[in-house]
Amino acid sequence: MGVVPGALDARGERLAGPVFTGVGLAALAACVVWGPGVRGTTLVFVVVTAVWLPLLIPLFPRRAAHPWLVAGYYAGVLAAAVVLVARDDTFMGFASFGYPLAFVLFPARWGFFAVAATATLSLLAADSEARSPTWVLVLSLAGPLLYAAWFVGAESEQRRKANVRLEAALEENASLHAQLVARAREAGMLDERQRLAREIHDTLTQGLTGIVTQLRAAEEADGPERDRRLELVRTLARDSLGEARRAVQALAPEPLVSARLPEALSELAARVAATSGIDVGCTVTGDPSPLLPELEVTLHRVAQEALANAEKHAKASRIGLTLSYSDEVVLLDVVDDGIGFRPGDRGEGTGFGLESMRRRVHRVAGTLSVESTPGGGTAVNAQVPAIRRGG
Repeated sequence: MGVVPGALDARGERLAGPVFTGVGLAALAACVVWGPGVRGTTLVFVVVTAVWLPLLIPLFPRRAAHPWLVAGYYAGVLAAAVVLVARDDTFMGFASFGYPLAFVLFPARWGFFAVAATATLSLLAADSEARSPTWVLVLSLAGPLLYAAWFVGAESEQRRKANVRLEAALEENASLHAQLVARAREAGMLDERQRLAREIHDTLTQGLTGIVTQLRAAEEADGPERDRRLELVRTLARDSLGEARRAVQALAPEPLVSARLPEALSELAARVAATSGIDVGCTVTGDPSPLLPELEVTLHRVAQEALANAEKHAKASRIGLTLSYSDEVVLLDVVDDGIGFRPGDRGEGTGFGLESMRRRVHRVAGTLSVESTPGGGTAVNAQVPAIRRGG
């Protein structure tokens, strides 16, 4: 058990009060036995001091919460030591008990002040004309100095060990940081591969599907209808080529390069209407201010995927696309009057298209919902935060 502040463990905290009380009582008893004769008023002060010392037992565990009680207790010990030394120099041995007590009760800074006060007051109270034993004088002068030196050394050793532990912890943290960086790099590579997969699915796959569909229709048509279908094939091929370049360069969808999101969605709706023969309408409400590019790309891709699904699977006669701006969120609704489906039966969330939409929206802190019933059509709703460009 040490007496350096903060060095006591749980067992030391339990034993320190009784141990220091026992040391104080032993020092007091030794001075009474070795003194020239203690009697009368001096004996009364000895008894009072012996009664005062055990108060340390209940006080010690609570010393941090009651600093003023600690100061009062130590002041009582110091006063008793000064009075006893003034009556008999032999009690300088008891006064030395105050040195270790000061450091165990007070923080280091105040402990030095308490030691200095104990040494100074005890020497001033001593009878300068009386001849004190040599061991008393040596203990009075060397005691506080030796104890202070020991205390400083012990505290320095504790700090050295703490620095060693800190260096070890820093090395361990550096190793963990390196591992986290490596894992983040791997996660980033995986995320980038998934992003490219989504880009290819949302652009090239849909474009090539449209080309194949129009070519099949052109084979069965002739005259102006055949020419119209081939022109649509050329348009889809050019758009797919542009989207492929944009996907490789990780840029926004081609329609968003030269147009704002509402215009890009209107163009998308017109293209789907032209290629599918479905009545596709596009409505914009609110203040259509430019959003962060990532938000606009996300909404455009969701609309693209939802329209493609409705075109391929819904057998709809009409599709409504609505873009709504508000102060806090931007909503995109794609509703068709097709055959609908039961989301559970079709494995909603497991298809690449729906999962692609869901991941895109979640990446920008948005939400996506798909509602459908057999014969009741399908509604896709995407909601993203309305973070304006430059905001």
